[in-house]
Amino acid sequence: MTESILNGKKILAVDDEPDVLSVLEEEILGDAPKCKFEKATTYEEAAKKLKSETYDVVILDIMGVRGFDLLDLAVRKNFRVAMLTAHALTPEDLKRSFEMKARAYLPKEKLGEVVPFLEDVLKYDYLPGWRRLMNKLGGYFKARWGKYWQKAEANFWEDFEKITSSKW
Repeated sequence: MTESILNGKKILAVDDEPDVLSVLEEEILGDAPKCKFEKATTYEEAAKKLKSETYDVVILDIMGVRGFDLLDLAVRKNFRVAMLTAHALTPEDLKRSFEMKARAYLPKEKLGEVVPFLEDVLKYDYLPGWRRLMNKLGGYFKARWGKYWQKAEANFWEDFEKITSSKW
């Protein structure tokens, strides 16, 4: 097995559910034992860490810890952020995550596959990373939200296709 590029990286995971943090820690350290994994369970704890530390990747739950407020703070510090959610798994929050410069939007149902998604967050720039994410999860979103889930924001998703499909 190839060594994960997460090894040697510093990751902060923020979720108000300790069991989710435990699964993330187990998954990430299982593939990248040399990774420095930190966690926070509240907005305040996470904001303090984001303001005083440097991270290679930040994983943020949307609900329970004011994930979008933390996303704004993390992006202003140029941290690469993956949004992780179960309750806020909506087309609107997917779009908002993209617009606010998150690097990924992951359903908690995919926790067992988190390492490859986080590796993509590190390997790829913003737009190519989103193209890869949508290639991987497009079928999942379609099954979850219906065949026409992008219709309500058709102009946005048409523009998304154009800008993420360009040659790099």
